[in-house]
Amino acid sequence: MNQPVSPDHVGHAHDHKHEHSHDHAHDHADHDHASPAPAAPAHGSCCSGAAAPALVQLRETTSSDARLSRFRIEAMDCPTEQTLIQNKLGKLDGVEQLEFNLINRILGVTHTHPDTRGIEQAITSLGMHAEPLDDAGEAGSDAVAAPKKAWWPLALSGVAALAAEIVHFTNAAPEWAVALLALAAILGCGLGTYKKGWIALKNRNLNINALMSIAVTGAVLIGQWPEAAMVMVLFTLAELIEARSLDRARNAIGGLMQLAPDLATVRQANGQWQEVDVRQVALGATVRVRPGERIGLDGEVLQGQSSIDQAPITGESLPVEKGPGDKVFAGTINQSGALEYRVTAAAGQSTLARIIKAVEQAQGARAPTQRFVDQFSRIYTPVVFVLALAVAVVAPLFFGGLWFDWIYRALVLLVVACPCALVISTPVTIVSGLAAAARKGILIKGGVYLEGGRKLSFLALDKTGTITHGKPVQTDYRVLDARFEGRAQHIAASLGARSDHPVSMAIAQQYADQPLAEVSEFQALMGRGVGGKIDGVLYHLGNHRLVEELGLCSPELEAQLDELERQGKTVVLLLDASGPLALFAVADTVKESSREAIAQLHALGIKTVMLTGDNPHTAEAIAAQVGIDEARGNLLPADKLKAIEDLYAQGHRVGMVGDGINDAPALARAEIGFAMAAAGTDTAIETADVALMDDDLRKIPAFVRLSRQSAAILVQNIVLALGIKAIFLAITFTGMATLWMAVFADMGVSLLVVFNGLRLLRK
Repeated sequence: MNQPVSPDHVGHAHDHKHEHSHDHAHDHADHDHASPAPAAPAHGSCCSGAAAPALVQLRETTSSDARLSRFRIEAMDCPTEQTLIQNKLGKLDGVEQLEFNLINRILGVTHTHPDTRGIEQAITSLGMHAEPLDDAGEAGSDAVAAPKKAWWPLALSGVAALAAEIVHFTNAAPEWAVALLALAAILGCGLGTYKKGWIALKNRNLNINALMSIAVTGAVLIGQWPEAAMVMVLFTLAELIEARSLDRARNAIGGLMQLAPDLATVRQANGQWQEVDVRQVALGATVRVRPGERIGLDGEVLQGQSSIDQAPITGESLPVEKGPGDKVFAGTINQSGALEYRVTAAAGQSTLARIIKAVEQAQGARAPTQRFVDQFSRIYTPVVFVLALAVAVVAPLFFGGLWFDWIYRALVLLVVACPCALVISTPVTIVSGLAAAARKGILIKGGVYLEGGRKLSFLALDKTGTITHGKPVQTDYRVLDARFEGRAQHIAASLGARSDHPVSMAIAQQYADQPLAEVSEFQALMGRGVGGKIDGVLYHLGNHRLVEELGLCSPELEAQLDELERQGKTVVLLLDASGPLALFAVADTVKESSREAIAQLHALGIKTVMLTGDNPHTAEAIAAQVGIDEARGNLLPADKLKAIEDLYAQGHRVGMVGDGINDAPALARAEIGFAMAAAGTDTAIETADVALMDDDLRKIPAFVRLSRQSAAILVQNIVLALGIKAIFLAITFTGMATLWMAVFADMGVSLLVVFNGLRLLRK
């Protein structure tokens, strides 16, 4: 249940992100989860915490002896409860940080207490039950299962409320009978609302439960028994429908967890195969998977050939052939042949688990619309509450109005006072968008990026592995120093084998079946090549830039390089202190999906530029093949960063796509950094703003379209919610509005915006 937490335990993966001052999609103070966040205001709306960050820092620093305890709180399914918990626990000594995961109803508390009894008691005082979880996220043996709410009390209350209306309308019974029926309806379905409302008022929080409790009580006090009963029944029914609707968004994320099976067939020490809980399978264990089974853990194929449906992870529509040495991912489906694979990641650290964790954390990165709604709701609800009090008092006291009429209008205003529809529409839309993207193999690290995608006007792209397949092959080999005839390839392959750059690996591939030389003092020269000693002699394997920096270039060499580069080939040279020893040329092939992706980006009005460390001739040749607007070659990481800065200076909103360490500075500086082929890559999933789980560039225009659709739905919801509120506030003053209409207006619009947001989940 508890685990130690270092002071930087909770630093968000994006701490490295943008320092530019443009008014971009993200506001660093809001999406950097490690930054301190103030407690929620005392006066909140029904969902006033909806836009609050998932991580709330209550103290400036985290103690070295602090630990993290996690609880499942079944009643914490709306930001209403988040605000109450945040305010309550924020007053406890020793509680330093809160982490809210409303999707899974899990609360993380960083604290210095020796046990969690005080925290559990504080949550219990709010009318909720905190169920402690262990490190694996499982409930303890003494956990109490959350009871399912019975539907029959609401049904009986509905019948009683309807009867009260009929009896009152027909005068079929005395008024006390109407009151009795209404009271039965209110108590039958409204006790929970009253309890939550009282707790909210005690904690100085004007949420929907508090407002509804005041409105229904006021209606009873002025003798509007049938209407009070029907309002409570309608409110309870609407809340039930809304909760079920929100569950759909919640299940869109939770459903990912069901992709991986609970059991895996593992080879035991005696050679026998046995089904074992995936959480108990050790790293390095050998697992067998039959045709048609889901793969339980990440691994590397040891034996067998099969096609794997990777759609749950990468969004790829076609199965991928797998054989010895290939990676497989938990949650994917083995289609044709039997496979044996070696486990490379524990169940909680699989690619699927990291995707789920990233999507859950993403909901804490507030989108600009959420920030607007949060600020608006902080002001709106208290203002309307004060206005309702004024309506109830001012007209009767100073203008001769009837107390009954104006108190009734004030009660109607109280129901309208909660901007639930407005506030709840943003998180539902954002969660739906994040889940829809995850289904397509696009991992978006927060609503801020989901909204920001629609604003991109320029996209910078790396070449190798992004535009091209990233698997170049050697096409030319020339010995430049006769002393190294027969030796140059061996030396170059030995250096290239130590690098993870595709060009170096292509050269090393020529010697794949032969022993390589021992390399000492190896070093990677970022953007230039590699170097190391073989038999005590220092050699370099690098590009044209490295040759220039070492002062080893000549007109004759320049002529050879120019000839090959104009053919779209990348040239690498083997060097020692005396000069160039051999020349290698490699060529990469362009992905078919790249041409289509660039065309789609242009159709969306987004311009493109390719930033690469390759020579300008190769860059221009590749750019021409795929239709990229501009190409820049011979760029070091710092040059790529400057290129992004230049585009910002021209007023563009810039995204950057890359897949290597050379791209890291530019990815960090761009408004949105896209990592290619992120499946199985820890750093890409953790640090990218948007991770594309395979290497299909067409996912970027798909992301932009989703961003634009999400933004359109957010605008629709805000206009709908605010428009109906404004209309209803106006007709309330005319005396035409009733409590019935107020409930329909408030909860009805809430349901409309929720259903509208859920449209993003449609396939």
